[in-house]
Amino acid sequence: MNGAAGDELHGNDTELRQQAVTAMRRLDALGMNRGSTGNLSLRCGPGMWITPTGMGADELRPQDLVWQGWDGTLRGDWQPSSEWHFHQAIYTARPDLGAIVHTHSAHATALACLRRGLPAFHYMVAVAGGDSVPCVPYHLFGTEALSAAVAQGMVDRDACLMANHGLVAAGATLERAMKVALEIESLCGVYLQALAVGEPVLLSKEEMAAVIERFRDYGKSARSATPESP
Repeated sequence: MNGAAGDELHGNDTELRQQAVTAMRRLDALGMNRGSTGNLSLRCGPGMWITPTGMGADELRPQDLVWQGWDGTLRGDWQPSSEWHFHQAIYTARPDLGAIVHTHSAHATALACLRRGLPAFHYMVAVAGGDSVPCVPYHLFGTEALSAAVAQGMVDRDACLMANHGLVAAGATLERAMKVALEIESLCGVYLQALAVGEPVLLSKEEMAAVIERFRDYGKSARSATPESP
């Protein structure tokens, strides 16, 4: 499955593939995925590195990842994940994203099976870039219909739930995509616990707007090299 487009890849593609393997094993160890469930991709050149279909994290090696060009060119020994459609659709819609993580994590999947999104019940919902995390309609996995729904759900969000399926999270880097995935999974768990008692009180759009604005610079300020005098 080698293609000429493979010659255009960046020199750090080996490092990218190792990062992907490490992340997939971490997701498996955390119980976010099991066996061959879930997948992950990294933007690279005129395409993406994506995990192969049907391969568990424990057996995944850097050389097992598949490079798929936007024109359909494939490089690698295996077939790409059956979910490659929505990975490519997200990258096309969101040039700012460099990594996508898809999981079947328990809490996010449970909420997705209720066909409920994650509302502004907690300010950390803003980690996905807005005042909610949508749940997109159900479509058969690996289809263009699912691809279109997920791409639409992530036009202005870094995460979405897929009805009766699971979670998709993304970021400019793999580290960021993983952070979003882990935080949204945790929030889904808290939300489900709250729903067991009653409907949580939601933050207003104004309150969430203030959080989103605060998040723009949160954790990005470097300490001054020369401490100011008291």
